Amino acid sequence: RTGFIAEDGNVLLSVDYSQVELRLVAVMAGDESMLAAFRAGQDIHATTAAAVYGVPLADVTKEMRRHAKAINFGLIYGMSAFGLTRTTELTLAESERFVKAYFERFPGVKKYLDNTRKLAASQGYVETLLGRRRYFPALKSGTNPQLRSREEREAINAPIQGTAADIMKMAMLKIPSALKAEGLQSQMLLQVHDEIVLECPRAELEKTAQVVQKVMEEAYPLSIPLSTEARWGHSWGAMQVMETD
Repeated sequence: RTGFIAEDGNVLLSVDYSQVELRLVAVMAGDESMLAAFRAGQDIHATTAAAVYGVPLADVTKEMRRHAKAINFGLIYGMSAFGLTRTTELTLAESERFVKAYFERFPGVKKYLDNTRKLAASQGYVETLLGRRRYFPALKSGTNPQLRSREEREAINAPIQGTAADIMKMAMLKIPSALKAEGLQSQMLLQVHDEIVLECPRAELEKTAQVVQKVMEEAYPLSIPLSTEARWGHSWGAMQVMETD
């Protein structure tokens, strides 16, 4: 990333979505506990840690949060309790206990993941929130158990990851006209996963960040707000977080 450098007089601006996939899990699952946590502006990993460890939110440690983060992302990628032990130092018994506690705290997520798995198997495809389909032929044929297992994991995550990609593309379509409407010279350079990188005159940095963040956060209406973080620097590899008012 240090090889990406702004021209003289310009800076690079990076804006990325914050926990967009977990926000989409909450929305698509309709899980009231998770939705409430996001609406309250809570750190979802800390909230999860408090639930699985059975401690008050204020008592969550960095290690607890790290384990909870692995659970949050692992489960939406179809990871089992056994898989969780391979990504953390947790024992299998601890992982099983944590997964059980997680689904007790967020029952809507458990129901959503189970329903998605069944739906993918019955119809051979899943859809994003915007209706874009991804097909999984091995789930219907069942001739290759190993391939079927892989496609099942992918089918669980595809609606979530796919919806995040859909929303990003919608934002990218709107950003150029939004910048032009404000008379800004800033230009999009590239997009990587949940991040958009732009180049802009230093004098336009603050205004450009405001415009881009607004477009990204309002790209698609959801029942909870999307959140973004902006960083800037002369190099993509050396950026600092922009302070917000």
